[in-house]
Amino acid sequence: MGKRKVNIITMGCSKNLVDSEVLLSQLEHGSFEVTHDSNDTGFDVVIINTCGFIQDAKQESIDTILQYADAKKQGAIGQLFVMGCLSERYKADLRKEIPEVDRYFGKFDLKALTNELKVTYNPEYIYERKITTPSHFAYLKVSEGCNRSCAFCAIPMMTGKHCSRPLEDLVKETRYLAKRGVKEILLIAQDLSYYGIDLYGKTRLAELITTISEIDGIEWVRLHYLYPTKFPYEILPIIRENPKVCKYIDLPLQHYSNPMLKRMLRHVTSEEIDNLLTRIKNEVPGIALRTTMLVGYPGEADADIDILKEFISRVKFDRLGVFPYSHEDGTYAAKKYTDDVPEEVKQQRVDAIMGLQQQISAELNSKKVGKLFKVIIDRKEGGYFVGRTESDSSEVDGEVLIKSEGELKTGQFYQARITEANDYDLFGVVETDD
Repeated sequence: MGKRKVNIITMGCSKNLVDSEVLLSQLEHGSFEVTHDSNDTGFDVVIINTCGFIQDAKQESIDTILQYADAKKQGAIGQLFVMGCLSERYKADLRKEIPEVDRYFGKFDLKALTNELKVTYNPEYIYERKITTPSHFAYLKVSEGCNRSCAFCAIPMMTGKHCSRPLEDLVKETRYLAKRGVKEILLIAQDLSYYGIDLYGKTRLAELITTISEIDGIEWVRLHYLYPTKFPYEILPIIRENPKVCKYIDLPLQHYSNPMLKRMLRHVTSEEIDNLLTRIKNEVPGIALRTTMLVGYPGEADADIDILKEFISRVKFDRLGVFPYSHEDGTYAAKKYTDDVPEEVKQQRVDAIMGLQQQISAELNSKKVGKLFKVIIDRKEGGYFVGRTESDSSEVDGEVLIKSEGELKTGQFYQARITEANDYDLFGVVETDD
């Protein structure tokens, strides 16, 4: 009898992806033939790892469950399981509405899920997870949960309070990843700024960054999702002086207008944001800053958007994303406020902010023409070798498209001279020593 075949479908963020990778490893060691994000049928088991963050993500997860529930009814797949954030939060509702699913599991039910599949859960396989990203980079999830309780955010209701992973565990996992050929580590958490406080009584993010950068084979360490309140300033000299730590910070600010920041329960003011950004830029010249904004929040007026646009125009973030607000069940905002900004107005504000950022991105990119950058090659596509500078994270930022007569190796670093730029991407050629 051949191995049972399982396909894991991952929805949502990179933190979910890490959970899927851990599960893939457990099942592979348990004699399953494992596949990730396949569109094929014929699997003995399909597991959907859902997202419950915002309305669009929730709907995408539900649509995917319905698609595979229909495939199960038609006999195209065997068992169907659902896990992750959406299932953690709405398990009872999902059971009632989509009973075709064999069983629903929460976000932290990996052991129960493996037991259901007659596989013995082994904690050691957490460190030996099956990488689904290109083999030269991997995400490292340093914690779960969040203690911040922003008014609009349902994540703490799904993931609980902040829970840091021990530093030695993260070092152990990074060593394993490096031995597998991973060169770029992307640190992820709901709130990197808080790392270590719950375990050690103080933040140990600076120590973590330094320690993993010293592991043989690791060439880039990248930081995602640092909360602006109680920002760990001790990391800035490390980013400035350590060549292996990317001069890049993902700092979700959500807004700049003080009335909005207060209503969002962000516990930071526009003046404090200005001081933070000034200090970061002064201490780390040339750092790339990425942020996200939330518009259409209850009570948001045109004046708040004007303040936000002025701020964005002044700061000129290297990367910026924006989302329209939607009520999330059980959050402070959903209980306290009426969702009073019309949907069409929300979309107009999203478009206005993204239009502004497009101009800023084009302006910043144009200044890179003629300059030399260290680039890692991610793939070959459409006649180009596609790579990234240290200012660009995978999937969410711009890319460098390189024409080369010779073959460039995926996962290798090259020096690329920028020859052309558009709104979001760069074009270049590799420079050699000869």
